[in-house]
Amino acid sequence: MDAQQSISPGADLLARAARLGLWALPVWAALLSITTLKEQPSWQTEPTQWSRFVTTPEFLASHLIASIVGAAIGIIGMVALAAFLAGRGRPRAAAWGLVTGVLGSTLVTAVVGIAAFAQPAIGRDYLAGHTTAARAMYYAAAQGNWLVATALTGAALVAASLVIFGVAAARTRPLPRLAGIGLAVGGPLFAVIGAALDNFVETIACALLIACTVWIATAARRTQTTAEAASSPAPTPAAAH
Repeated sequence: MDAQQSISPGADLLARAARLGLWALPVWAALLSITTLKEQPSWQTEPTQWSRFVTTPEFLASHLIASIVGAAIGIIGMVALAAFLAGRGRPRAAAWGLVTGVLGSTLVTAVVGIAAFAQPAIGRDYLAGHTTAARAMYYAAAQGNWLVATALTGAALVAASLVIFGVAAARTRPLPRLAGIGLAVGGPLFAVIGAALDNFVETIACALLIACTVWIATAARRTQTTAEAASSPAPTPAAAH
């Protein structure tokens, strides 16, 4: 058995895993969309409503499942997309997209962790009547300068990752060009513009990300099906009868 024969089975397995892993991206985008369904009251203008909102089980579940677990699923999808693009002659874009995506998702997850565990404690403190202490804790833990800087850096890196991946996907066949463009647009629309506006723009961006990532995963799956059909041996005359 030569070297090519010994490497091919592993390479084929990696390619299959990458195509399957691409479906983690629409799952991640769908989980992101869950976090945009309910608008969080403003602490500055509605502290009581804010405190009631963050102390609900739905708030904790949304952050733990949709945001934190969702980020882990998103990283799996980014690894798969990077592997797929690298196998299609885009190794540099794959590497930069993966590095920025993993770094950004990790930083954002750290901030979401603060929201998941610190904000409910602050809300309970406020509802218990310790309003002064709750206000001090809110600005120290939930709006500290380092936390804000971490959130902004993480969001910018995630947006950059999706732009890099999107541009690379748009230039890579057989992936749909429009799906790649949509991914490149949807990243900044959600992570930067939507996060700043905190309104329906985030929901629109999530819908765009879901559609484009499903399109990309479907196109990759069709590539596998076509390749398997082309590599299948033709039936012998005896088999045809």
